[in-house]
Amino acid sequence: MMVRYSGARRYLCTFFHQQYGAPFCQNLPAKPVDAAVVEAFFEALSPVEFDLYEKAMATREKVANETEHARQQQLERLRYQAELARRRFERVDPDNRLVAAELERRWEGALRELRQAEESEAAGHRREEETLPQELTKELKSIFTAIGQKLPEIWDEEMLSQQQKKALVRCLIEKVIVRRLAPDLIYTRIVWKGGQTTTFEVPSTVGSFADLSGAQEMERLVVKLFEEGNTDTEIAQYLTELGHRSPQKKHVIRSTVQTIRHRHGVLRGGRVKGASRAHHVSGYFTVSQVAQKLEVPNPWVYARIYNGTIQITKDAKTGLYLFPNDSATVEEFRELKEGKIQKLQF
Repeated sequence: MMVRYSGARRYLCTFFHQQYGAPFCQNLPAKPVDAAVVEAFFEALSPVEFDLYEKAMATREKVANETEHARQQQLERLRYQAELARRRFERVDPDNRLVAAELERRWEGALRELRQAEESEAAGHRREEETLPQELTKELKSIFTAIGQKLPEIWDEEMLSQQQKKALVRCLIEKVIVRRLAPDLIYTRIVWKGGQTTTFEVPSTVGSFADLSGAQEMERLVVKLFEEGNTDTEIAQYLTELGHRSPQKKHVIRSTVQTIRHRHGVLRGGRVKGASRAHHVSGYFTVSQVAQKLEVPNPWVYARIYNGTIQITKDAKTGLYLFPNDSATVEEFRELKEGKIQKLQF
């Protein structure tokens, strides 16, 4: 669903809600869209955009000329019909009252239609004169150049009130339309005064890592880069350069990389999760020892304990999962790994 941009407690949101009756949408965060719209507003004030303004002016003038030509053709047609109705009425025999009355009625109708068209034409001219943008003079261009350079500096220094900011934005922007493309991505289209549009995508924060569009790719890269010897900080920086981000940040932070590593059981020194606790209990295999014999990561064993495939309880004394230290245990685990059996119970 596409909605006009709105939201609470932000000047742009409030402006569009009051101006256009846009519905408030609690699922679209205002802050990132605000920042992107304001940045586009600043860019529109730069001298680079003057040529776009002049092109818009030329397009509007062309449309206005075409509309005026069509109006004049319509007026000429109505004038001709009114004149033709007048001549027919004047040529009719006065004694033929029925025909004369009908021709007189047609003439009056043609005159009435002509007057309405002429009044509409005059009103249209007045509206165009009131709404037609003025051409930018050299003086105006220099003023706008100065504004474009200074305005970003004072925008966030509390020198302008929210009402003044809204008034400035209203000078250039007709409306803003937003649509959520993904949990962390908002499609945004600015409609400028005069009909020009600017379209871009705004990234937004999300509640969890799984809501990020590139979550799976990030996980793959974290494991790969860490195995290649990169540090968490280096990985975070590289992912940021690729355009990835943490759920609540505009960039990837080190803790996000650490969380991904731990989820995949990858620890420092090339160890897998659990390997740092090298427990040895006489007469038993620990999870890490079983995993080592099966040549699988520790999470492979833990996952099957948690889902009930391997049924076992922790040893009360050590707090560990302990398996009998014999060849039969290893063989049963190998059969489970190969799919020959579906469950193990200890």
